[in-house]
Amino acid sequence: MPVIECDVDAARETLLDAGADISAGGSDYERWRAEYGGAVAVAYDGKVVVQGSNPPDIEALLREEGGHAYVYFDGASRGNPGPAAVGWVIVTSDGIAGEGSDRIGRATNNQAEYDALIRALRAARDYGFDSIEVKGDSQLIVKQVTGAWNTNDPELRERRVTVRELLTEFDDWELRHVPREINDRADELANEALDHA
Repeated sequence: MPVIECDVDAARETLLDAGADISAGGSDYERWRAEYGGAVAVAYDGKVVVQGSNPPDIEALLREEGGHAYVYFDGASRGNPGPAAVGWVIVTSDGIAGEGSDRIGRATNNQAEYDALIRALRAARDYGFDSIEVKGDSQLIVKQVTGAWNTNDPELRERRVTVRELLTEFDDWELRHVPREINDRADELANEALDHA
């Protein structure tokens, strides 16, 4: 569970402005609690701990804007097409800033890879990063997005357009193909989502 070191009074105001439900803390140590989206924030002296099914809902609001991040993505499909899932991880010099996974229904492996990249880019944007280095183990996705290969499949072409639009929201970006072992956490998240349906 993410821990954000911050001015908790300022964090409370930020969450209030965003429409979060704020309540009193549940113990002598808790300053306050906030519910927003799929996440719950618990404030202590000098820090906020984020819990719940979707911590990025609150993290994106409380994290300081800007900065550089490394974004990892992976999609998995059993059957190709078959049941599919995505996983993504955002890493900064401070460690893991956020990660997520989800089942996406029936898809091919390439569709799942694109969907994982789209979710990862949306999360990085929502966190407020202005510079990203994106890494994935799908050479096809990397080559198509960067324009080295054509995208003939209409379903993939549509996803490629979405990815390119999302990338324009960053001041600086790079997309690189990496070996699977470099992308192991995103791969693990995608497969866990498939295993625990």
